[in-house]
Amino acid sequence: MTQHPTNEHRPANDGPKAAARNRAALISAAREIYAEHGLDAPLSSVARRAGVGQGVLYRHFPDRAAVATAVLEENVRQVEKAAEDLTFAGVLGVMTWHLTESAAFIGLLHADEAGRSGVRAYALALSERVERALRGHLRDGHRLGAGNDLMLAVAMVSGAVTGPTREERERRALAAWRLLDVEVGPVRPFEE
Repeated sequence: MTQHPTNEHRPANDGPKAAARNRAALISAAREIYAEHGLDAPLSSVARRAGVGQGVLYRHFPDRAAVATAVLEENVRQVEKAAEDLTFAGVLGVMTWHLTESAAFIGLLHADEAGRSGVRAYALALSERVERALRGHLRDGHRLGAGNDLMLAVAMVSGAVTGPTREERERRALAAWRLLDVEVGPVRPFEE
């Protein structure tokens, strides 16, 4: 007589919870992989780092641009959340962490390549959201409050974020903020 396995030996299907966990793991893995190897890193590396198969990756993100924009969106969302809870210096610390962790995206944010125009338009919209979050913390008369000075300072710092390690990128970003005479809080991700 053939015995059929019972459901007690199968792992539970978490459905939507698993999908949300997988998506978050893929975004985190993409941020790490792209920071280490650049935007041309194989998507299979992202899936492997996230602990999922490539099919799961493509279920969430149909192409490389979708992965990149998801990471950018998550970066901006965290800066916006930080702006709700932290001081201006604290928000700059969170934003600086994202710059050092996502250094490969700095080129994407500043790209003018026609092939990435859809991503560029989206990146510009995200940049405007960052500016709104930061501007909400500027007191009247702040040295970065005039014209485009705030985002020019952000662009200058992002241009300084280079180096082979996260620590080197952070050191250079903090040096750039210091040269601009801007106080930055602890460089860390925003914890909700």
